[in-house]
Amino acid sequence: MSSGSELAAVAGSTPPALHSRCNQPSSKNSAFLPLARNVWRYRKIRARGERVGRKRVAGLMREQDLTGELPKRFRRTTDSAHDLPVADRKFTVAAPNQIWAADITYVRTWAGWMYLAVVIDLFSRRVIGWAAADHMRTELATDALKMALALRGDVHGVIHHSDRGSQYASNDYQDLLEAHGIACSMSRKGNCWDNAVVESFFKTIKSELIFRRPWPTRAHANEAIADYIERFYNSRRRHSTIGASALLQYEMTFRQQQLAA
Repeated sequence: MSSGSELAAVAGSTPPALHSRCNQPSSKNSAFLPLARNVWRYRKIRARGERVGRKRVAGLMREQDLTGELPKRFRRTTDSAHDLPVADRKFTVAAPNQIWAADITYVRTWAGWMYLAVVIDLFSRRVIGWAAADHMRTELATDALKMALALRGDVHGVIHHSDRGSQYASNDYQDLLEAHGIACSMSRKGNCWDNAVVESFFKTIKSELIFRRPWPTRAHANEAIADYIERFYNSRRRHSTIGASALLQYEMTFRQQQLAA
């Protein structure tokens, strides 16, 4: 699938974060304009071997009346009172399976709210576990955690970070962490930035997919989210915090280097 249609195929809409009002390209930059319109990220253009900088892409976007889309305000979905440990922020890690972060967000559909729980490995920012349902009960969070556990195998010693939601403080969730030798860490009350990596992912998926179109049913939304996470976000989308690499490729490169060392 071509880069220009990667997310359009997932979301059924135009590429994320851009709105085009159909101006004609200038002759000088016509070679780069299709890439600027369809790829929408200068790092990915450069990764293809094109010699182009951010300012040039920004200029092309202005010429074609292309604009960015601002993220919506953060809204907390979970919180609870408990005495579980609270850790300081630490978002830079040296290897996979050192720190995981988890949270829940909401998705509006015509059939009612759907809730999305994710677990992210902070090394690569890869979504290693996720689950969606029409409720926010503990099993939603545990389903996402179970997916991460199945994917990662031996995870003894991992630090699991979340907000103070009742789902994460529940006996069932804490028992699952303990059974796999995972340490629990939780955000300070009222401070969403303690879990900023997951909040950043939620802003990204909402701006690039969820807010781009209406969702008639939860099943429609669930299918699109699955495609976005597994076929685009984890495998193709480049992330600035890991050198503009795709998340899966970043992990593969790390493991190859470890084997060669």
